[in-house]
Amino acid sequence: MTAMAPIILNCMTTVTDQSDYNKHEDSLTNNLVHVKNPHLDTMEEDILYHFNLGTKTHNLPEMFGDIKFVCVGGSANRMKSFAQFIHQELALPGNIDDIRDICEGTDRYSMYKVGPVLSISHGMGVPSISIMLHELIKLLHHARCHDVIVFRIGTSGGVGLAPGTVVVTDKAVDCFFRAQFEQVVLGKVITRSTVLDMGVSEELLQCSSELNNFPTVIGNTMCTHDFYEGQGRLDGALCSFSTEDKLEYLRKAYDTGVRNIEMESTVFAAMCYACGIKAAVICVTLLNRFDGDQITSSHDVLVEYQQRPQVLVAHFIKKHLGLIL
Repeated sequence: MTAMAPIILNCMTTVTDQSDYNKHEDSLTNNLVHVKNPHLDTMEEDILYHFNLGTKTHNLPEMFGDIKFVCVGGSANRMKSFAQFIHQELALPGNIDDIRDICEGTDRYSMYKVGPVLSISHGMGVPSISIMLHELIKLLHHARCHDVIVFRIGTSGGVGLAPGTVVVTDKAVDCFFRAQFEQVVLGKVITRSTVLDMGVSEELLQCSSELNNFPTVIGNTMCTHDFYEGQGRLDGALCSFSTEDKLEYLRKAYDTGVRNIEMESTVFAAMCYACGIKAAVICVTLLNRFDGDQITSSHDVLVEYQQRPQVLVAHFIKKHLGLIL
């Protein structure tokens, strides 16, 4: 297993915490979801505020203890559609219209449980998904879940790829093409590794070849903190660079292995890895950024594109549940 990246404080001092390494190894050994916060042990109750759940108000092991797969994506409507889709794919009893939003008491996120699959929206951008991930990981921990795989399924801008191509992320990289996530904590910069599970990624690629319905590649995914200037778009309210500047940056990204751009992958990879959770990022490209910045495909085409990561992950889940030989 690849060693975790060291923690960097103030971008100057490198701290190697061997206890963190040992805990990470332990979490992978017993396959439980581990949190890395000793303060939680001293709390009488843990309120998962943005999920409208809590350790005293809900029996989390009873509600969620059988979860094996978690699929997260930006749009609440898309994740509801995925829950209905996976319900049909797994041939579960009941009406798909009866699937309810577990987080209906809050307007931040939506959550749907379908058998061993949890489908959750995370909003747009690093801050939104990081809040959701903190509470999701605590939820899985309190529910005593084990052998869980978490997928981020979504859309992205392609870099040198035709629209509709599905990208399974090899490395989640930042805007400097580094496979790391930086978080400011108490005025200090902490850098975490963005390692994703290569076994899961390779299995997803194999699933795509079995489906043979759409092009799928493995490549690096660049995560930015902005949709417009941060991704080199020329069509925002502000633009501080030329067309050639944009193309030069995209060429550099492509040469380092970047094949798509989105806004959540680095923190997703970093948090899952730190807590010993197998994870993968699967995003479809809606356009080739070398050809332009605005999405011009029709609504029907975009809907079909957006279903491609769902179809791929559903095939993966069905294989793991023994529904496909």
